[in-house]
Amino acid sequence: MATLIRGKLSNKLSNAATAVSNKSQAKVSGMFARMGFQAATDEEALGFAACDDLDYDHRQGMQMDILTSDEMAGEGSGDGGALDGDSHYQRDGTGPSRSASKDGGPTNELAEVRPKITAWEAGWNVTNAIQGMFVLGLPYAILHGGYLGLFLIIFAAVVCCYTGKILIACLYEEDEDGQLVRVRDSYVDIANACCAPRFPTLGGHIVNVAQIIELVMTCILYVVVSGNLMYNSFPNMPISQKSWAIIATAALLPCAFLKNLKAVSKFSLLCTLAHFVINVLVIAYCLSRARDWAWDKVKFYIDVKKFPISIGIIVFSYTSQIFLPSLEGNMQKPSEFHCMMNWTHIAACILKGLFALVAYLTWADATKEVITDNLPPGIRAVVNIFLVAKALLSYPLPFFAAVEVLEKSFFQDGGRKYFPDCYGGDGRLKSWGLTLRCSLVVFTLLMAIYVPHFALLMGLTGSLTGAGLCFLLPSLFHLKLLWRKLQWHQVFFDVAIFVIGGICSISGFIHSMEGLIEAFKYNIEE
Repeated sequence: MATLIRGKLSNKLSNAATAVSNKSQAKVSGMFARMGFQAATDEEALGFAACDDLDYDHRQGMQMDILTSDEMAGEGSGDGGALDGDSHYQRDGTGPSRSASKDGGPTNELAEVRPKITAWEAGWNVTNAIQGMFVLGLPYAILHGGYLGLFLIIFAAVVCCYTGKILIACLYEEDEDGQLVRVRDSYVDIANACCAPRFPTLGGHIVNVAQIIELVMTCILYVVVSGNLMYNSFPNMPISQKSWAIIATAALLPCAFLKNLKAVSKFSLLCTLAHFVINVLVIAYCLSRARDWAWDKVKFYIDVKKFPISIGIIVFSYTSQIFLPSLEGNMQKPSEFHCMMNWTHIAACILKGLFALVAYLTWADATKEVITDNLPPGIRAVVNIFLVAKALLSYPLPFFAAVEVLEKSFFQDGGRKYFPDCYGGDGRLKSWGLTLRCSLVVFTLLMAIYVPHFALLMGLTGSLTGAGLCFLLPSLFHLKLLWRKLQWHQVFFDVAIFVIGGICSISGFIHSMEGLIEAFKYNIEE
């Protein structure tokens, strides 16, 4: 009896210590997440890493696991499975998940509690997603669009804010009591629901293809901008832009060995702060030349051939829809999502408009594709080096997400695998998995070498996947899933956005492809 009592006391003390340790770890992780040290703080990181179960176990702050023993769970609700008052969102919609003990012994019932983020933290993530380094191409859009380009910056903000809200509305359905219940989890789930029952997986495949294209194109843009910035920072060095791109890619080869985002997420806040400082420096320099601003150069007419490319650039700078379902599901108060979307997009609209206009007024017709290339040599070198560091540190995030989508689609699809698993039983990466990753790095390099045009690539991506994911699909899904509950003005908005988005997407894609084909031919001839 004494031995049994001692055993029970020992188990209770051990379980209590484990719970306290795990709670402390989660609190520390949550604190760092609020400071910005999470994979989601980079402008592309959250958009790429937070969608469709990517890096699910390693996203810090937003989804840090707290493992609670069966004895702690038993003190909560009567079923012994969930903590008292636990109403956190579960991805499968079935309540707290269970996991078995690692030693293969009796299974411990473990409640998985995920700390939520506030509306301010969600807004910080959205702001980083739509205020990234690709805003450096917006002055070039004003060069070819004039005041209409400024109008499009405002228009894109309004439309993307609206489509983000209706995309989240597609996650919910009313139950028997008329209460909204979250029945879907991701963009892919919404797409599949729209194509069911005839083609239950077609929509998900379309979204995944668009997602992969956008991720890979983002990686290519990082290599292009790195080569461009280094070449223009040191023009007297006997190194071409292509050579700089090769050097940058050599530094990125270790990305092929990444297993999770934990190793790179700590740099996210530093990247964001560095980019903020860079924007301040550019604006400060432009303000110092306010007396020379060329207001007469801002046109009321557009360059018909190049303006569609500007549309793609502007749309691409607002892309965030792909990760919004995951973000909204992790908010403490999902009811604050609409308010958060309003103020983040208003702030983005104001800041982007001012940055693009001020930069264009400073350099007028001499505005380059990447605005920092217009800075004086001394300032340009310092600013561009910071931007290159930011681009190289940001590259692993979309790269890892693209690899995850490819592996999940073709190598890890349960019993319907197209190819063998990329990982062995011990968790090590197999040769063909490493080949896939290295091939993806090399592909981004080849594209950056043969099409080293930042604005064209950005315009193509924005016209193809940006307009599709931000304009076309959300409005189409909203009409399909909630047709009977929509008011006439909502139907009108959805149809108008679909038509306008389609026209912009097609025209931008055609003109971008024409420019890319010409650039590709020119580089091949060289």
